Amino acid sequence: MTRLAVLTDIHGNLPALDAIIADMGAFQPDHVIVGGDLINVGPYSAGVMQRVTELGWSTIRGNHEHYLLEYQTPRAPESRRGWKTMPYLYEQLAGRWYNVIAAMPDELVLYYPDGPPIRVMHGLPGNPWNSLHRLSTDDDVRRALAGVPETTVISGHYHLSFEKRVHGWHVLNPGSAGLPMDGLRDACYLILDSAGDSWQPTFRRIPVDYAPVFAEFERQRFVENCGVIGYLITLQFKYARTVIDSFERWRLTHCPEVEPAIELVDHFLRTEDLWPYIPPPYRYNRHLLS
Repeated sequence: MTRLAVLTDIHGNLPALDAIIADMGAFQPDHVIVGGDLINVGPYSAGVMQRVTELGWSTIRGNHEHYLLEYQTPRAPESRRGWKTMPYLYEQLAGRWYNVIAAMPDELVLYYPDGPPIRVMHGLPGNPWNSLHRLSTDDDVRRALAGVPETTVISGHYHLSFEKRVHGWHVLNPGSAGLPMDGLRDACYLILDSAGDSWQPTFRRIPVDYAPVFAEFERQRFVENCGVIGYLITLQFKYARTVIDSFERWRLTHCPEVEPAIELVDHFLRTEDLWPYIPPPYRYNRHLLS
């Protein structure tokens, strides 16, 4: 039997990664694959790159690796050009880690003798910026995976674990290792065991103490250096929710003429119920917001 571990969306959260490494010890996987977004958002991007490289894991790029590689180029998305987190990230990773990321593949196909081939991608084929999710219909899956011959498909980006069997595909999302979006600060990953014509999944969730993450944000003066987007990022770790998207939905609905600011974010969280502004695919565990 071949046993694999698959994780994705670490997002610079080294304590969460180390919690997964410790939990993996009980499973002894033959190999580990990281499905993109190792970096950015969290304060330990270089530390995550160091740890994963030392362990010899296979990695692909996600959209956040592309944000790094597109920084200061004409390819940079307009929506990210004003984000003060980008020079902060570039400073952390310039040199060795930038070169490692520049040479990463965007997708992998895994071949083992005792299980079917596995396609690993960050989001969708050729598109790390979008993904399938729990509300995706069977037709959504069919359109997204048209032309993908592998019947076992690993897709990340969504930050929540799920499993779908549709149109002959077995689609698996391990959930986010470092930045879950369901209100629970758990490090999520996936164990896959070969079973001849299929792979048997075991979804893992490990509670993580985020105190070191917040302490590192403070040590780096992250909010002072990165402004309102830095503040929103720290809140995403605090709430384990899509705070950035939720705040923007609220702002564009109620005060689109007002520029984002820390004071406006505080007003939003103090006076509004976050739940209606959370995108529907992420509406889990409402009771945790009370």
